[in-house]
Amino acid sequence: MYPVVGERRAGGVPVHVAIIMDGNGRWAAARGLPLLAGHRAGAEAVQRCIRAAVAAGVKWLTLYAFSSENWRRTPQEVADLTSLLRYYLRYKVAELAAKGVRIRIIGDLSRFAPDVRAEARRAELETASNTVLTVVLALSYGGRADIVQAALRMAADIGNGTLAVDQVDEDVFGGFLMTADMPDPDIVVRTSGESRLSNFLLWQSAYAELIFIETPWPDFDAGHFNAVLEIFSRRERRFGARPV
Repeated sequence: MYPVVGERRAGGVPVHVAIIMDGNGRWAAARGLPLLAGHRAGAEAVQRCIRAAVAAGVKWLTLYAFSSENWRRTPQEVADLTSLLRYYLRYKVAELAAKGVRIRIIGDLSRFAPDVRAEARRAELETASNTVLTVVLALSYGGRADIVQAALRMAADIGNGTLAVDQVDEDVFGGFLMTADMPDPDIVVRTSGESRLSNFLLWQSAYAELIFIETPWPDFDAGHFNAVLEIFSRRERRFGARPV
């Protein structure tokens, strides 16, 4: 079932869509399948989502692929998730590159095995010149940790004299975040019926449109993606101001 679309308001195609891909486990459990089957189906949904973003003309797509909190899951589930990540980075990047997709990674990659880190960096390098769509994979990423590392880096610059305290504003601080060269998300979508951000792009989502849908991530397809864009096109974004 696709999301319900409301009254039409000003909008347009968003530049940046960010998605919290939730529901792999519940999808598998509802079908009596092992958890790994849900994660594999979720990986296929990623492929469909990327194709839909390209077709719609979206320029940035950020996917919450592995949160900093996901390390708390069972060792078997973490191993399954990292194995899938390794496979897709190694064998699917060429397909994306052929479509003009650029891969970006944000998060603390140091917690992954060296071969996964190497595949991630290779994917970034091999797609760096592509311009159709930038797919940002948030891996071992947490919004609070991003803000803390930005504050520490900024404090270091103030301490060594390369930045003055009176120069600091929101734009300057944003330049220390992992997303410094990215536009803020216009939309944050969460699948599978939960209505929270779960530590995802906390600073960057200050003015994002939040869209929560019941569909579990493995069932997400182009129809759902386009329905999300339609919802966005019917919303009026005032950024704190009143309409003229």
